[in-house]
Amino acid sequence: MDFVPIGVTLKRKNTHLCSICQSPQKKNGKRNGKQRWRCISCNASTTHQRPDTTQRNVLIGFVNWLLSKQTQADHAGGTGRTFRYQTQWCWDVYPYLNQTGEVFDEIQVDGIYLRPGWCLLIAIANGKVIGWQWCDHEKSAAWIALLKHFPQPKVVVTDGGSGLLKALKMLWPGVEVQRCLVHIQRTIRTYLTLKPRMEAGKSLRHLSLQLTRIKDQDEAACWAAALAEWQSKYQYLLDERTYAKDWAGPWPRGISQSRKSWPTHERLLKAYNAMNSVLKRGHLFTYLKPELIGLGVSTTTNMIEGAINSGIREMIRLHRGMPIEHRRRACEWFCWTHADSLERPALPLIIKESELLLKEREVARKPVPYLVGPEVYGTASIAEEGLYARAGWGGRSR
Repeated sequence: MDFVPIGVTLKRKNTHLCSICQSPQKKNGKRNGKQRWRCISCNASTTHQRPDTTQRNVLIGFVNWLLSKQTQADHAGGTGRTFRYQTQWCWDVYPYLNQTGEVFDEIQVDGIYLRPGWCLLIAIANGKVIGWQWCDHEKSAAWIALLKHFPQPKVVVTDGGSGLLKALKMLWPGVEVQRCLVHIQRTIRTYLTLKPRMEAGKSLRHLSLQLTRIKDQDEAACWAAALAEWQSKYQYLLDERTYAKDWAGPWPRGISQSRKSWPTHERLLKAYNAMNSVLKRGHLFTYLKPELIGLGVSTTTNMIEGAINSGIREMIRLHRGMPIEHRRRACEWFCWTHADSLERPALPLIIKESELLLKEREVARKPVPYLVGPEVYGTASIAEEGLYARAGWGGRSR
């Protein structure tokens, strides 16, 4: 900044010129909240329009309505029809985030389904959204498309969505993985219910409830030993099978009639495998590793489940009735507002890039113009080749 001596006032250069005589203008009060300008030479009064500012303010009001509980009429202070007419173009504005290349210690990932065939994959770090990706279901290609924009972190916290482990193995082969302990407990509760009847189910559910209470590696080793002891004690239940030829009652629900046999205690077996498989991979007590203890790694995905996913579901419920494209845009704006301010580009830039994208799509939709000119090869009948319609007897005359 240039040094300005005390007592010296700098005059601001007037950038508004009269459209008639090109003379400078000065302020001339306001009308309907808009600043008016008057020419100092010809006294012509005018109002200078700022379409970019108007678009930005309309888009801000549109996003505020999406994140509020108000109806369109209440938010606009008028009628819903007027609000829809003014914000119709906002549905074609696509928010995005700038990738700063920051290396995060921990990244949490999760997916939320809007309806069958539409899944939104979300990644957060330090409580802020850092990216999202649309897909039909949680597959490895979709996870790679989301995570390839970020440097490899030290640990990834996940609820065990399908395709993620394959994507991490291909993209970040050395990253640590921490499974959400609360999701494991919910899985065990689904298989065993809240009050299991068998003693084996009661003891296994008791082991699952202890997962979130483990604070050090000694407790983790004791828990793993208790699970191994449970497996050796009740292995005969896990190995027991029922054969279709000996089955006399109604066919069990969930069992295909083409199967010749199935585990008698299938739900108990699934509950045991839900914990044992994660323990074998080394994803159950990652947060207790010496190199990660100081980072305070999360043991659950509650941060993304409670702050982002639940907020998206509540927004869709409050503004229910939107078509799928509008729901997608609403979810993107929700993620954009919950991102770090340094990663969010300016709204005028988002509007400008969305307009360019729409123009490119319109050009791609236009049909190829028909080229007018001499025909090189044709299929019409012509007299020069003897192929033409003739009347009367061909080759004869009366």
